[in-house]
Amino acid sequence: MFRTAKTALAALASTFTALLALQVQAAAAPAAAATQQRQDLLLSVRGEGRPVLMIPGLNSAASVWDETCTRLQPGVRCLMVQLPGFAGQAPLASPEGFLEQIKGQLQTLLKQEAPQGATVVGHSLGGVLGLMLAADNAGASVRQLVVVDSLPFLPGIQNPAATVEQVKPMAEGMRTGMRNAPSEGLRAQLTPMMAGMTRAPERVETLVQWGLASDRPTTAQAMYELWTTDLRPLLPRIQVPTTVLGSWAAYERMGSTQASTRAIFARQYAGLPGLDLQMSAQGYHFLMWDDASLVLGAVKKALAAN
Repeated sequence: MFRTAKTALAALASTFTALLALQVQAAAAPAAAATQQRQDLLLSVRGEGRPVLMIPGLNSAASVWDETCTRLQPGVRCLMVQLPGFAGQAPLASPEGFLEQIKGQLQTLLKQEAPQGATVVGHSLGGVLGLMLAADNAGASVRQLVVVDSLPFLPGIQNPAATVEQVKPMAEGMRTGMRNAPSEGLRAQLTPMMAGMTRAPERVETLVQWGLASDRPTTAQAMYELWTTDLRPLLPRIQVPTTVLGSWAAYERMGSTQASTRAIFARQYAGLPGLDLQMSAQGYHFLMWDDASLVLGAVKKALAAN
């Protein structure tokens, strides 16, 4: 138990960062899906009906959404995207400006696959991309948004008054360290940390495998951009129904409570009109596995509003 709220917040920020930096996906055997290369994205399409764009997080594979997609059937057309550089997918030619590059490619994909708009579901880094798409909703490509355990400004967990300029030196050091870290021992680092990302021990080895398969320069650049991108000023632009799902169970052992964790999310999303904020009392970072009913319910509610 931490002795001060400041210490608890610092630990929460450190753990949340570790979860983002090391998150990888444990894939169940995927059902048959049509797979297509779309620019640098690998798109898997399953089902027929209302389109749902599913964006995975840092180092994750598209199949992180397999179980969610299966439980949404019938009547839903899942558009599951594999982001470049993660979980074995070929990286971008240059990772600089990773978030903006991927946002542009996702906008193009939505225009092609869902010209009338789609429900967008994003986990972690995928949630950040979902917020970016909704804030720049040209052509009304995003009709509803579900954000799974993601924040608009990661450093704000520890210091709500922090600015991008203040955190850049730290973020640059983190990026350099991630790029230059030796490969030896990476498995040993990943394995014990996976227990903090999901309650399912049987997924841990697959999580490690996906982490080892991710492109290190891509991961380092994406983490740098997550730390130096503040989407809070853009939140008032988001005019579509938005549900944010947060986890706190993984941080309970560090002295955090559901109320204190919820307060962090509420503070960060204060500028988002009509926010529906829900906290999982049982899930760790991968809520689509640990609290599947919560995620499924949020997506079904978004679809019902269409």
